[in-house]
Amino acid sequence: MDHIDLSRYFVEKGYKTGRPRCDAQKLLKVILFAFMENGICSLREIEKLCHNDIRYMYLLDGMKTPSFATFGNLIRNELTDSVEQIFADINSYIFTRDHVDLQHTYIDGTKIEANANRYTWVWKKSCVKNRQKVFDKISLLIDSMNQEILGYLGIKFEKREVYAIDYVSELLTVYKETTGLDETSFVSGRGHRKSIRQKQYEELNEYLERLKSYAYQIETCGEERNSYSKTDHDATFMRLKRDYMGNDQLLPAYNLQAAICDEYIAVIDVKPYASDMECFVPLMEKFNRTYGHYPKYPVADAGYGSYNNYLYCEEHGMEKYMKFTMYKKKRQIKNTMRIRIGL
Repeated sequence: MDHIDLSRYFVEKGYKTGRPRCDAQKLLKVILFAFMENGICSLREIEKLCHNDIRYMYLLDGMKTPSFATFGNLIRNELTDSVEQIFADINSYIFTRDHVDLQHTYIDGTKIEANANRYTWVWKKSCVKNRQKVFDKISLLIDSMNQEILGYLGIKFEKREVYAIDYVSELLTVYKETTGLDETSFVSGRGHRKSIRQKQYEELNEYLERLKSYAYQIETCGEERNSYSKTDHDATFMRLKRDYMGNDQLLPAYNLQAAICDEYIAVIDVKPYASDMECFVPLMEKFNRTYGHYPKYPVADAGYGSYNNYLYCEEHGMEKYMKFTMYKKKRQIKNTMRIRIGL
């Protein structure tokens, strides 16, 4: 890091008076070293390490041990670039010095559990199914409204196969204005009997709220996911290699992908996709943004092999060094057939 211009990572402040400031570059080295060694490291833990660990004392180079608040202020207020840019600059120096070959990259990934509750799943298929049930209930309610109330007022609501939120909200407003309902006069609880108009209005309002909830959940899942966690919307439920529950349960996790060049991590990326096939294109796009070109030979296992990924490699001048999904099984079948016919 002594060969990199670290000054551009910090906000320029022209302080000339007051107490001497801590050396921001030394603080940055301590923070990066702590997170590199411990993964997630609290600011108080970093302060404790600076007091007790000789390696952190060496990085401080005689500077008085800063408090956890000092580290927090540096991260929140002083840093201008993200750690991604710092990582890219460090790699740029190392790759130039060691003449790293960026044309050959080896890709693999692993799934890591998210810091989210395990029983907070939201399934997109379940939301779509339940939303269709709400559509059917709204149609039955509209029939009841037209027959019992609106027919006598010369109004008829139109039924649809799919109900948009705006359309249901409009129906609710028209029903309220037409029937002269006053929400302040609504009754509830034991000993009170709700009128037909109040029941129908509250039922339609309940369906509207459920449609809003399903729309939000489906939008949060997006096109490429089937689930997410209520306490961490970016986490997707997937199977992990370490099944400590022992019941093959899906857990909220992320898919961590890395592209290695000459034993150095060139690009690292985290995606909420359960399949490695979905992670290949974003990883290569990030490689291109970082180094200005695509690798000539991306090497990956059969988990990345798909028609779309092969087509993507061909379009961007990359050789196809990925086995297809059933490669191992088809090879076993081929060897068995050759043995049977005596070859």
